[in-house]
Amino acid sequence: MAPRRAAALRDGDVSLRDHLIATATRLVAERGTAGLTVRDIARAADVAVGVLYNHFADKEELLALALHEHVRSTGRRLGQPVTGGTLAEDLRAFVVHALEVHAAILPAFAGLVGQPEVFARFDALPDPMADGRGLRAALADHLRAERDRGRVAAGADVDAVATLVVGACHELVLPRLYRGPGATVEVPPGYVDALVSTVLDGIAPR
Repeated sequence: MAPRRAAALRDGDVSLRDHLIATATRLVAERGTAGLTVRDIARAADVAVGVLYNHFADKEELLALALHEHVRSTGRRLGQPVTGGTLAEDLRAFVVHALEVHAAILPAFAGLVGQPEVFARFDALPDPMADGRGLRAALADHLRAERDRGRVAAGADVDAVATLVVGACHELVLPRLYRGPGATVEVPPGYVDALVSTVLDGIAPR
């Protein structure tokens, strides 16, 4: 007996594998990964549970692909930070953008604590953000170009700066995700400006 085929595919051009990834991606975006089962995905995709194993090695592979698409689609929806102003304006735009991205994508990852195999599969895929570079590398590239233009100190370690900025976004968003369902991420007043000022001015006495 042939496996049940999703009704959504009977008259379309989407492959069953792509349909399963799209379904899992939608569920991840709607409810996160905590408690998400193969049966949940199969039911939402309108296929038998066994069909998933005809297209993926295991649940971890499917979840990693769904997370990857979730992050990539979030990146497309949020776009890129608007640059072209002063160094401070550009850096502020990037921080605001990075905070929005982290707040949008990290809830899906919070449910995967204790499932390192999913993270390993996800990390093996191309970076889904900033045209494959990732947020940290995208900021470092921008600062490197600004350094070449003379708007950043010649000896500045732009990779370290990018790591500090992205790390500040992680620190603000990630701990709040473990407070349970319904926890929200709120950027404290002055957080972005304080971070930008600290990066630009440093902390050493003048």
